[in-house]
Amino acid sequence: MIHWNLIAILIVSSLFLLWNLELIATLLNLKTFPATPPQELAGLMDQEKLDRARSYLTINSRFDILQSSISLAIFLSFWALGGFSVLDAYARSIATNEILTGLVFLAILFIAQSLISLPFAYYETFVIEEKFGFNRSTLATFVIDRLKGLILAAVLGLPLVAGILWIFLNVANAWLWAWAFVTAFQLILTYLAPSVILPMFNKFTPMPEGELKNDIQSLGEKCSFPLQGVFTIDGSKRSTKANAYFTGFGKHKKIALFDTLIEKSTSPEILAILAHEIGHFRLGHIKQRLLVGILQMAVIFFLIGLATDPEGVLSRQLFDAFGVEKISPHVGLVLFTILLEPAAKLISIFANAWSRKHEFQADAFASQSTGTPDALASALKMLSSDHLSHPAPHQLRIILDYSHPPLLQRLRALASQ
Repeated sequence: MIHWNLIAILIVSSLFLLWNLELIATLLNLKTFPATPPQELAGLMDQEKLDRARSYLTINSRFDILQSSISLAIFLSFWALGGFSVLDAYARSIATNEILTGLVFLAILFIAQSLISLPFAYYETFVIEEKFGFNRSTLATFVIDRLKGLILAAVLGLPLVAGILWIFLNVANAWLWAWAFVTAFQLILTYLAPSVILPMFNKFTPMPEGELKNDIQSLGEKCSFPLQGVFTIDGSKRSTKANAYFTGFGKHKKIALFDTLIEKSTSPEILAILAHEIGHFRLGHIKQRLLVGILQMAVIFFLIGLATDPEGVLSRQLFDAFGVEKISPHVGLVLFTILLEPAAKLISIFANAWSRKHEFQADAFASQSTGTPDALASALKMLSSDHLSHPAPHQLRIILDYSHPPLLQRLRALASQ
């Protein structure tokens, strides 16, 4: 049950505040949807397509409100019914030591959360995305993807969590060593992801020799980008939406193009998109974000140390709020994550603002590298129109969620160069 101390009041109040803030942002975002196509999109988005984009936004917005409301209700009910205490007691009854107890506790929560999210994911894929012609996933692909995700979570997540729990149970200055352990783990995953993890979900095919591949390689050389390979991805087996990114670590970079992007874009547009991604690398954005992420993780683990200290005031207040008697690392990790959510949202606002600044800089880099802003502008228009994106979202929605500037802002910045 909920024990109404200061921390419990703070968490419940902040959760309702965040829910209302999201609701207000959603309603304002719907209200600001333009009635006629913006001038910058003339020739690409007619009235019929704009109306489809409005309908897509409306349906998704209602769905998001419903999903967040149900999720909040389930969480508060679980908390009020003493779920965390009951689950901890159950995990202790079937495990032989603290690490196994923690793994059982966290695994049950993870599986429960996955099951709760499953019907929402199904509805989004096979009802909403299907209605607007985006979905190409079959039921088999949908199920297999989730089974692969569970297997991957078990293979990678269980050893990672076990290591963190062991450190907090056995090592002095545990937060520092846990931070170092997780940082090393993340760097290893970043290195292995292109060759081990990503191919589990998509087929990477080397791009055949030809003019486009030659142009991409020439662009990489011109921009001093350490390119090791150019690949196409079978993104079309799940969605009609187009995308591109590069993967890899250090000097081992690979360009990955969705087959849908190649199908829908001209060569200059593809080169402009890749020049934008290369811009993030050349301007140091990747290293900056990695460094900030590592430092942020250090602060988080320091606070986790306080939240799991058996003799600490903060930890006792936190565990009392959730009705859990025994202070332990595995319960503390979950409760601290809940406590951190409002602060994480605030941090994300600043992180998104920083990311939007980087996107403008990468756009400028792409414009300079390709010699013209027109190709990138054309690509951005195509992607936005193809995804039925909101052409001019409300500023509150941008502040809360947008890691990329809205389309019209990017087009106007490119036009001014």
